[in-house]
Amino acid sequence: MYTEQVMDHFMNPRNMGEIADADGIGEVGNAKCGDIMKMYIKVKDSVIVDVKFKTYGCGSAIATSSIATEMIKGHTLNEALQLSNKAVVEALGGLPAHKIHCSVLAEQAIKAALSDYYRKNGIDPEPIVGKITECDHDHCESCSED
Repeated sequence: MYTEQVMDHFMNPRNMGEIADADGIGEVGNAKCGDIMKMYIKVKDSVIVDVKFKTYGCGSAIATSSIATEMIKGHTLNEALQLSNKAVVEALGGLPAHKIHCSVLAEQAIKAALSDYYRKNGIDPEPIVGKITECDHDHCESCSED
């Protein structure tokens, strides 16, 4: 059911924790889905030099948070903006269909942290980052029951 990569990132999450003096903090989640992700970024010269996460949720939520932080650490803000939930799923070797929403939350948590960073620097984030959504309702079993 779960790939070796998912299990590894769930059992041995990378970059878990928080950054006290973070340049950007983003939190997304949906109480109905049961997953809440908080991302912290530290930026120097438009490069994400550190990133941490705190996730309350299932193993897939923890794994997607972990791999997403690895995928943006050391990259520019523009490169981090290009990270898609599909890339997260691919990096993990796949996710069960009913867990795809976890990858969406990871993507959105990063975008929320980037939005916070831009806002703190006097830049309107919406034209750069876009709107932050809480959940991909097409893939979320809990939400699709609305």
